[in-house]
Amino acid sequence: MSDWSLAVLLASLHEDIQQRLSTVRKSFNHPGTKGDASEAVWIDLLEKYLPKRYQAATAHIVDSLGNFSQQIDLVVFDRQYSPFIFNYEGQTIIPAESVYAVFEAKQTANAQLVAYAQEKVASVRRLHRTSLPIPYAKGVYPPKPLIPILGGLLTFESDWTPGLGASFLQALAKDTGEGRLDIGCVAAHGHFFFDPADNAHQMVVEGKPATAFLFKLIAQLQFSGTVPMIDVDAYAKWLVK
Repeated sequence: MSDWSLAVLLASLHEDIQQRLSTVRKSFNHPGTKGDASEAVWIDLLEKYLPKRYQAATAHIVDSLGNFSQQIDLVVFDRQYSPFIFNYEGQTIIPAESVYAVFEAKQTANAQLVAYAQEKVASVRRLHRTSLPIPYAKGVYPPKPLIPILGGLLTFESDWTPGLGASFLQALAKDTGEGRLDIGCVAAHGHFFFDPADNAHQMVVEGKPATAFLFKLIAQLQFSGTVPMIDVDAYAKWLVK
């Protein structure tokens, strides 16, 4: 009989994230510093535990038409098939075709912040994405359909009582189109996800929210498939501008 316990390991993962977020909230008074530190906690979680085909970072997103997103707190993007990621003076720029998921990361959830996250997600989904035919040994596959970009919200606490209740659901339901938040975590209370079968969000109150969120995100990414073949020439045309 092994001395290892999977239950203990999974609980410890959540406890580490919750404790780090709690420390950030108590230790830093400057809003910008507090926000940066919170983002770093979530990025570290995804960088450690997502499969290596994915990478997580704070970034701007650009499309081949020259449109840029606002800065996104946490972007999950492809590093296996994406031909370029631009880094300059600490700023990361990612082509829209490479994006799997985008998250807003804040200290607490409330109606204003949910609406803000929905607008951020919608702004990314509105970016233009290319998809080229895929050559193989016997010919060419047609262009791969664009994968849906997941949107989400990550916080330590919730301003509502209960933390994951009717008020939170009402805020999420105000945009189930381009700004829909598909998945998220309130580390002190639980996680949520959009269930296509019911066309509604589900709230899960539990004792290990960060771990449960991580597993749910991995499961959703598995069904996303692979990013399309990017049209690099569509970006290269900007070299002559």
